Amino acid sequence: MRSQPKSWPQPKPKATLHTMPAPAAAPSWFERLFQELNVPGEIKLPNGRIVATGEGIPRFRITVHSNQLLRHAVDELALGEAYINGDLDLDGDMLAILDVRKQFAERMRLVSRLHFFSDLFLTPISRAHKKVIDRHYTFGNDFYFYFLDSYARFYSHCLFDHDDELLEKAAERKLEKTFQALELRPGMRLLDIGAGWGGTFEHFCPRGVRVTGVTLFQNSFDYVQELIQRKKLDATIILEDFFTYKPAEPFDAIVTYGVIEHMPEYRRFFERAWKCLKPGGLIYLDGSASKEKYSLAEFTRRYIWQGAHSCMCLQDVVKEGLNYGFNIVEVKEESHDYELTMLNWARRLDLHRKEIVERWGEKLYRIFRLFLWGGVPAFHDDQLQAYHLVARRGEDPGLRPGLGRRISEFVKEMASS
Repeated sequence: MRSQPKSWPQPKPKATLHTMPAPAAAPSWFERLFQELNVPGEIKLPNGRIVATGEGIPRFRITVHSNQLLRHAVDELALGEAYINGDLDLDGDMLAILDVRKQFAERMRLVSRLHFFSDLFLTPISRAHKKVIDRHYTFGNDFYFYFLDSYARFYSHCLFDHDDELLEKAAERKLEKTFQALELRPGMRLLDIGAGWGGTFEHFCPRGVRVTGVTLFQNSFDYVQELIQRKKLDATIILEDFFTYKPAEPFDAIVTYGVIEHMPEYRRFFERAWKCLKPGGLIYLDGSASKEKYSLAEFTRRYIWQGAHSCMCLQDVVKEGLNYGFNIVEVKEESHDYELTMLNWARRLDLHRKEIVERWGEKLYRIFRLFLWGGVPAFHDDQLQAYHLVARRGEDPGLRPGLGRRISEFVKEMASS
């Protein structure tokens, strides 16, 4: 019987090392911050990896250039500084990106608080006013003209009939509403506190109103002076602080657009306005507002409005107007108008990015990009408001409370801020 052939020896299987796949790196605080928004977007990390946020077609892309930024959580100011210094790039829907600000608790850093109090209490008022102007309006008129309306060149909000209205039409509407609110007629004399770039001069002088403007801004003075001469307007522009200005005779009306934020000393403001107006004369003022006086985002205070700047506190403005002999005729909320104005400004700034960067540099463009785009949700979400107020000067100079009462009220305000 034939035996079965022996099978070839089978090689012993080699021992294999079974390794578990490396766990994915935990998302950084930065990734989690934007993922919590649940808005479709992309974050490109320094190693080239793309992190998706939300679901759907990405609305934005954030490119992170610095690993240092991913290691430790930072506050809103530091995140803004990372962008303006080039550690971050922001592309796409800026409003979606800026939604992340809602997750930060706003606070004023100690150094900023000390600078602010120094400007408010230790710096003479006229010098403090000029300090605000000099730190903000130093880039030349062309910089602002890239994003402001071309009709009146307003650096305050325009008034819209509908959301899609052209910015220039909204600027013209604001001037028309002012003309009606102040009950202006040919032969009347109007004081424009701030003067801007001459919108009231161009609009009111051809109707027979004689306009006098006071400004601390040299570029404004030069621009309006040239405008008066070129168009042969019956008008005057003066380079002086309103708080020291003493007219030869009182005016029929006063207008001030977006200047009350630079003059938080409402008592002094209305005291001067009362002296500059005829009895029965009207004043129209407007501006951005906050529910608490001296409340301002840390980024804005450091990079945009330095010095003793404060958004208008409506209740305090009304109180001081009444204290100093004015009767309040009209108050109107215009927060949505300011939201639309800043949206238009932000879009125009982005359209002129190339020219702005070539002339003023990438950093200034990024600072104003955050400022203008950031203002849109601030007004939309009621973090900021806007109002115009019309008041009539009475014969009686008002109650004018003393220093002791004012100090007590100020301490209460600061304790609650």
